[in-house]
Amino acid sequence: MSAFFEELDYRPTPIGALSLRRRRELSLGQDVFEIKLGEEFLMSSLFTASEIALARLGVAAAEGEALDVVVGGLGLGYTARAVLESDSVATLTVVEFLQAVIDWHEEGLLPLGPELVADPRCRFLQGDFFSLAASDEGLDPGRPGRRYDAILVDIDHSPDWLLDDRSTGFYRPEGLQAMARWLKPGGVFGLWSDAQPDAGFTQRLASVFASAWAEPVTFHNPLQDRPFTQTVYLARTAAEEDAA
Repeated sequence: MSAFFEELDYRPTPIGALSLRRRRELSLGQDVFEIKLGEEFLMSSLFTASEIALARLGVAAAEGEALDVVVGGLGLGYTARAVLESDSVATLTVVEFLQAVIDWHEEGLLPLGPELVADPRCRFLQGDFFSLAASDEGLDPGRPGRRYDAILVDIDHSPDWLLDDRSTGFYRPEGLQAMARWLKPGGVFGLWSDAQPDAGFTQRLASVFASAWAEPVTFHNPLQDRPFTQTVYLARTAAEEDAA
């Protein structure tokens, strides 16, 4: 491998071949880490603004102290690290479907891995987030019925652009209702999307939650030299006194 490109790992998975690559972006003078599923780019360390915003907006909306947070989808770790930036977070459970991604963090192949592994508040859980959300036991098989202050999800590209068929039902009202069972009163659901805000999906969230809104996240794309907008959707369950 050259100093400009290196495939750090390659593994077959239940949803396709997964590869971790490091390449030198000469125009920017920096290393870029990328994860590909087959020929499709899943994530890049060059574009992380909205993944970070998902964490910061979600934790801020949850409010309170000693927050218990779930992140669905580990990826390159930027959402998880941004959650842990907050001193109000007591525990973070990161649910990741692909064991390879967990291994890359635990083995230090990814830059943020050692930091996440070293934080005692953070725990990686290998599992299918969508199946767990729909189950009767919840998101942590070791603690059935556990509820959280915030559930933040960054797995599919958008509610209409899915990685595979596992998550088809999650974005429907019944799927969202099933997931909302694992939020505490006043708890927050956050969702990352690679697309611009969709009023229809925001309305779908509002049909399930006490309130819902979309936060556009605009950042500069240095490769195309233009702004690009993605979305963080947020929704909140009713507070206890309102739910009674």
